Amino acid sequence: MISIKRYLDTDAAEPSNQKTELDSLPTATIECYRAALLAIGKVAVQVSPGLGEDLDTNLRSLERRLSVGYTAESVKRTEEQVEVQLGEWGTRTAGHFKAQADEVKELLVALAKTAESVVSRDEGYSDKFSDLTHRLEKIANLNDLTQIRSSLVERVGELKTTVEQMTQDSRQLVAQLRAEVSTYETRLKSVERLALKDQLTKVANRRSLEERIQYNIENCHQFCVAMIDLNHFKNVNDTHGHTAGDDLLRQFATELQMNTRSGDLVGRWGGDEFIVILSCDLEAARVHIERLQKWVLGKYTIRGANEGSFAVQIDASIGAAEWQPGKTALQLIAEADAAMYIDKKLSRRKAS
Repeated sequence: MISIKRYLDTDAAEPSNQKTELDSLPTATIECYRAALLAIGKVAVQVSPGLGEDLDTNLRSLERRLSVGYTAESVKRTEEQVEVQLGEWGTRTAGHFKAQADEVKELLVALAKTAESVVSRDEGYSDKFSDLTHRLEKIANLNDLTQIRSSLVERVGELKTTVEQMTQDSRQLVAQLRAEVSTYETRLKSVERLALKDQLTKVANRRSLEERIQYNIENCHQFCVAMIDLNHFKNVNDTHGHTAGDDLLRQFATELQMNTRSGDLVGRWGGDEFIVILSCDLEAARVHIERLQKWVLGKYTIRGANEGSFAVQIDASIGAAEWQPGKTALQLIAEADAAMYIDKKLSRRKAS
């Protein structure tokens, strides 16, 4: 893990009359830190293109924040978010490769069983035809035409029965293969649905959000992206533990889902950040965001691992951006993220 906390801790330990900004931290150190974030993202894409793109995009967003300006607080927050993103990426990547390995293994087993049944069937018919051929050769040695006719009729009947049995077996084999394919299609669809859900909160995950954004762009749909970041969420984890933090994220996601229109998509972007994709223009989106602030933000009763229920007051910073023709998904997300970050700064000023 990349860490410059020792610089921050040293800075925090200085007397109160000294600057709290990172004036003593060389600019070159921050530049190296930013470069390392970009390098990690590139490596993640090489390791797992599908899952690595998520991490790469988020690390680029964090790197951009540091390029604008940095304080002790912003650098600490960046490091915390990097830790969260790396942890989530590692979990998702491990699960992805395990699921792929399991699917391939089961598919190979099914194919092996099918091949075995085909071979077994064909060997059985091969024996029948060999026996029939042997009997026909015997008929050729007969001199009595009546006996020859009787034997031929009998063998033709056997041949007909064998061919009919082969046809029936083939139909059953085809039906079996269709049933197996249908079962795998159902399972793959189920796995795909699970792959688009955030395991903790059960709302859409980052991949699902990105796919919806890209779909809207490709089809020129009017829509907005609202980026939501819970304020002081780290305090909940530090004070009451990660179990309480997870419970809060689940409850918040449920409330967000319940108070969002059916045509919109709610998802977890990562850590304590959520995104709502709104099928409307920016003016209508702001009206909906005000409604969310009224009904979703406020007091939550959560439970920790080793303590009873307790109430916490939840606030959030929200930034929205509207898609315009020519704007890419990355640009849209960056715009919403920047708006959210501005809202967070304004909230801190009001609180102080």
